[in-house]
Amino acid sequence: MKQHFVKPDSKIKLSEWNPNDTGNFQGGKEEGLAEVAKQNQKLSELQEILYAEHKHKVLIVLQAMDTGGKDGAIRRVFSGINPQGVRIANFKAPTAEELDHDYLWRVHKVVPAKGEMTVFNRSHYEDVLVVRVHNIVPPEIVEKRYDQINAFEHHLAENGTTILKFYLHIDKDQQKERLQARLDDPSKHWKFRLGDLEERKLWPDYMKAFEDVLSKTSTNYAPWIIVPANRKWYRDLVISSILVKTLEDLKMKIPASDENLKDVVVE
Repeated sequence: MKQHFVKPDSKIKLSEWNPNDTGNFQGGKEEGLAEVAKQNQKLSELQEILYAEHKHKVLIVLQAMDTGGKDGAIRRVFSGINPQGVRIANFKAPTAEELDHDYLWRVHKVVPAKGEMTVFNRSHYEDVLVVRVHNIVPPEIVEKRYDQINAFEHHLAENGTTILKFYLHIDKDQQKERLQARLDDPSKHWKFRLGDLEERKLWPDYMKAFEDVLSKTSTNYAPWIIVPANRKWYRDLVISSILVKTLEDLKMKIPASDENLKDVVVE
């Protein structure tokens, strides 16, 4: 999965990253789904150790264009995990209270505690994506925020947080297909917003904004991973495989009981 990581200080052109790519995986969809199931089982076991050990913190950031698959990835990758140890944080339009603080205030409140895995469904990166594309803040302010975000993530990493950031990469044709599927299915109408069509017109601007995010904020302590996401099964395989490898590398151990249980008998 190393080929999907963005090296620090790289200059990213998303046109050079194939959203249909399946990397070095030799099998097709059925084999991929089977492998996802295996990885999910491992992830569930590792998450239980993470929770029990109460030592490490894991932050997972998901960013994508509309229909990119953030919700689907959360459902499939984290489906078998104990909900006690996983939190999902969604970032919508800031509230009045949040607007009265700096843009990272609402983010810092929900970062993972010891033993927790937290998934950001969208994140602080909205403040260098949406606000840039819609000219909500001046360009010079956006430019400063890349360094501020890097400093924020460095602070989290220095205090024991493992950070992984996934950009779910789809192409414009795939987005059209997924939006049309929502429109064609009455049970999916709740997911369709007319505003999505307006945002779609800004696709080139969003691609440039994402390219700058990926180029300027992928670091050794908080790397970006570009996930080919046209194929949902491969999207899930990339995310689950990288999470499993990352948790294994933490060398976690189930803690011993602080009580002497040697001669205890349950009657």
